[in-house]
Amino acid sequence: MPNRNKLKWFLLFTVPLIFIFTIVVLIPFLVGIYYSFFEWDGIGANPKVFVGLDNFVELWGDNQFLRSMWLTTLFTVLSVITINVIGLAFALLVTSRIQTANAARTLLFMPYLIGGLILGYIWQFVFVDVFSFLGEVTGLDQVFFNWLVDPQFALYGLVFVFTWQMAGYIMIIYIAGIQAIPNDVVEAAKIDGASTWQRFTRITFPLLMPALTISLFLTLSSAFKIYDVNLSLTGGGPANATELFAMNIYQEIFGSSNYGFGQAKAIVFFLIVAAITLTQVYMTKKREVEM
Repeated sequence: MPNRNKLKWFLLFTVPLIFIFTIVVLIPFLVGIYYSFFEWDGIGANPKVFVGLDNFVELWGDNQFLRSMWLTTLFTVLSVITINVIGLAFALLVTSRIQTANAARTLLFMPYLIGGLILGYIWQFVFVDVFSFLGEVTGLDQVFFNWLVDPQFALYGLVFVFTWQMAGYIMIIYIAGIQAIPNDVVEAAKIDGASTWQRFTRITFPLLMPALTISLFLTLSSAFKIYDVNLSLTGGGPANATELFAMNIYQEIFGSSNYGFGQAKAIVFFLIVAAITLTQVYMTKKREVEM
């Protein structure tokens, strides 16, 4: 009887979630795979022409898709490094014995609570008006200017804004990892005369590998899939210099009405992200240290 009651509660909480996941994620994903083998403009009344693997072959000759792949890779590498370095630095700062630690945690986490679209528009104002004003006042117009109109700097502006949004969130994960480190291990290192840098490199960082695994996974997947900030901050411009993976797929499907071709891009995009994130999790999991 107790086992039957447990089964009822298990089904009560899992069946609705499985149903929603199937309807919202699994079925659309399978339908998307189906459409990727057709040439279709997305209008139901128009015929679908079966082309097999032609869409997958053709996309490797799409220069804008290949360019967006390179830009997304560059954006992801820069974002993952900056977000994790800054997030870890924030975590070390707020877990130190400073009086304003709680206030600092709140302030640093707050940018993550702002929606991506709103965040992009806010920083568009900062780059267009505030940076231009600072350049005029300080004379440092080579640094303070509208980055968003320069193809060389627009992507770095996107990295800057995404880092500003995500660093506080990643900080929380690192804080949890730091607080899970046994105090007696750190105290023993202090007694043995280990410096602050030695304690960080030999004790803190190795024991933070579980937090690093989660943080790298979240930043990798989020950076590869970014769309909202990309849309509101740069719109893919100037001259497609910041058109990343998700935006390129969106433009292909809804801008050019190439539904089948866009779905083929989406499938390749999914496979690339899945392969990279799963490889990252596997490699960092191997380096985790048992406490």
